Amino acid sequence: MLLKQALLIENLKKSFGNNEALKGISLSVEPNEIFALIGPNGAGKTTALRIVAALLTPSGGRVEVFGNNVRERPDRVREIISYLPEEAGAYKNLTGNGYLRFMGELFATQRRELDDFLQRARDICGLGDRLNDKIGTYSKGMVRKLLLARALMTRPRLAILDEPTSGLDVINALEVRNLIKGFAREGMSVFLSSHNMLEIEYLSDRVGIIHQGIIYDMGTPEELKGKYGSSNLEEVFAEVAR
Repeated sequence: MLLKQALLIENLKKSFGNNEALKGISLSVEPNEIFALIGPNGAGKTTALRIVAALLTPSGGRVEVFGNNVRERPDRVREIISYLPEEAGAYKNLTGNGYLRFMGELFATQRRELDDFLQRARDICGLGDRLNDKIGTYSKGMVRKLLLARALMTRPRLAILDEPTSGLDVINALEVRNLIKGFAREGMSVFLSSHNMLEIEYLSDRVGIIHQGIIYDMGTPEELKGKYGSSNLEEVFAEVAR
C-alpha cells in the first residue's frame, strides 16, 4: 500500500485584493521528508505556509495534508500538523512549564499523553529550571526554543516551521537543526522556510525556490548547486532572485 504524500500542493493561488501573492504553485512533500521553501521577502513563502496550516483560505488550486483537503477538512488538518510562525509569541505572565501545560492540554486526550507531551517539550527546549520562571524574563532565543518545543511536543505528522532558529545563537541553532533532522528520521515530515541558506542546505532533502508567487526551480541542494554552477545555496538564491 502506497503512503499518502505528506503534503500535496497543486496550482495553488492566493490573492489579497489585486495582489496575487501566489500565482499557481505546485509541489509535494513526501513522508519523512524535510522540504524547504526559500525566496526573497514578499515572494509568497509565509502565505503558502499559512494556507497549509489551514489559517488562510486559498483562492484557487488544491492543498492536501496526508490526503485531507485543507479547504474541505481544516479541522482534521489542524489535528495532524503543528505550525510555528516566524513572529510567534508566548504568554509572558505564564511560566514556561505553565505555558507548555496549557498548550499540551489542548491536544492531549488523556493524562499519560499529556505527561508524554510535557516531558518531550522539556527535553526539546533544554531550559531546565528556567521553565519555572515567567516567560517575560526569557531572552528571545529562550522563547524561540520554548515555542519550538510546543510545536514538536505532539509529534505532528507534518511540522510547518517558519524561520525555526530565528534568534538562536550558533550552538542552539545547531542543536535545533539536529533535533528537526532526528524527528524526521523518526517519521515526521517537515515543510519549512528560512532565510538562512546554511540552515536550508544542512536540513533539507529538497528545496523549492519561490519568487514573485511562482516556483522557479526545485531539487535537492546538490542538484540546485550543480545546475547553477554554485558552491552554495546562497549563490543559487541570488541567481534566481535577480
